[in-house]
Amino acid sequence: MPLLSIRTSAPAPAVAELDGLLQEISSRIAAHLGKPESYVMTAFEGDVAMTFAGSAAEPVAYLELKSVGRLSPQTTTAISADLCGLVEERLGVPAARTYIEFAAAEGYLWGWNRRTFG
Repeated sequence: MPLLSIRTSAPAPAVAELDGLLQEISSRIAAHLGKPESYVMTAFEGDVAMTFAGSAAEPVAYLELKSVGRLSPQTTTAISADLCGLVEERLGVPAARTYIEFAAAEGYLWGWNRRTFG
């Protein structure tokens, strides 16, 4: 039920490195949200034409985290610190050029396996 999507102007890492990054993100999201990792989905799109502050000179990233249930301010703050650091370290995107959008969904608005979570 949690989905973390990354869109960035940075080039996509090699397949093995990208797989490792997405697996690490999956594990971290599960831990932050206290949800089974078996429900976590991750997605990555690199080399996207993007700007930040009117400039494409440095890489930028936009992350979306959607999850069923409430996301507390403490949780989103911790996830922001964690993911901004990871994106900076692994993709070379400065934390100051990264946005994360958090969205909490009602269970009935999230479908999976021919049903919803509500």
